[in-house]
Amino acid sequence: MLDHLVGLVKVRVVRGVNLAIRDLRSSDPYVVVRIGKQKLKTRVIKKSTNPEWNEELTLSIEDPAVPIRLEVFDKDTFIDDSMGNAELDIRPLVEVVKMKLQDVADNTVVKKQVPNRQNCLAEESTIYISEGKVRQDLVVRLKNVECGEIELQLLWVDVPGSKGV
Repeated sequence: MLDHLVGLVKVRVVRGVNLAIRDLRSSDPYVVVRIGKQKLKTRVIKKSTNPEWNEELTLSIEDPAVPIRLEVFDKDTFIDDSMGNAELDIRPLVEVVKMKLQDVADNTVVKKQVPNRQNCLAEESTIYISEGKVRQDLVVRLKNVECGEIELQLLWVDVPGSKGV
């Protein structure tokens, strides 16, 4: 049953920074996280362009080459307005998982990703070992919108009985 599963990624949606205004003076933002057919979303934060979600959403990973898609929306009565989107490439995270590092000091940085035209990073991202687990801190710049960034943390979770990486 788990033979198609590689592992899980816990996506902590920490906060939004300088999100676009879609209502009169503010927005009521929420984030939708997708990979393949999976779709999860955060709660709506009323009247904020700098929302603090600090919510953890868990995605099943079958193919690490498939990016995680992030979309931010403004909750409205009838149709929710788009507030931008981004894609997260989890292959660098998976590469560190494949190293199977053990006995590594806590908070050891294993890899860094720099912003470029192929990714949505707003600043350098670090992949590190914390409490024996592989984590990545990211700040992504939203596309298809005038402004806005989302702070995230990814955490890889091995699943016993899965095919692994």
